[in-house]
Amino acid sequence: MLSRRQFLVFGAVATATSTLAAHPAAAAFHHKIERSIALHNIHTGESLKSVYWAEGRYQPGAIKQINRILRDHYANVVHPMDPRVVDLLAALQHRMDTKRPFEIISGYRTPQTNAMLASQSDGVAEHSLHMEGKAVDIRLEGASVRNLGRAARSLKLGGVGQYPSSNFVHVDVGRIRHW
Repeated sequence: MLSRRQFLVFGAVATATSTLAAHPAAAAFHHKIERSIALHNIHTGESLKSVYWAEGRYQPGAIKQINRILRDHYANVVHPMDPRVVDLLAALQHRMDTKRPFEIISGYRTPQTNAMLASQSDGVAEHSLHMEGKAVDIRLEGASVRNLGRAARSLKLGGVGQYPSSNFVHVDVGRIRHW
């Protein structure tokens, strides 16, 4: 017979384990020794396929390369991206069951670049998470905006915006929402 305390601990562990197993991103990486990502910046022509997580930690050299590919290409400014964005992209590649690189439309944006883009489009937020290194606009060859957006929403790791007329999906590690 379990004491009340043992029962509560057992219940909490069981709930956490089932939640972890059910969460797509966690399930994708729970037992992975390595995590990799494939990216192609459509503006600079740069591509990268790299293991960015190994031996229980982010790999500094790979993260540096990822930050460079996701830089503000207008201002040529590199900014540290939130590692959760990279994990989100890797989980999304896993969810889409592809090795194809994400085509990067926009990663980090300086405040000046964001303001310039906001002046040209209603779809650019004044306080965009791009300026914090917490958002990326992507597309994936062979995947519709609808299917890519649906897969991103299923991860429940942040915001997802679908822009079919511009052929890209916005993903971020802010609060969970979609548009």
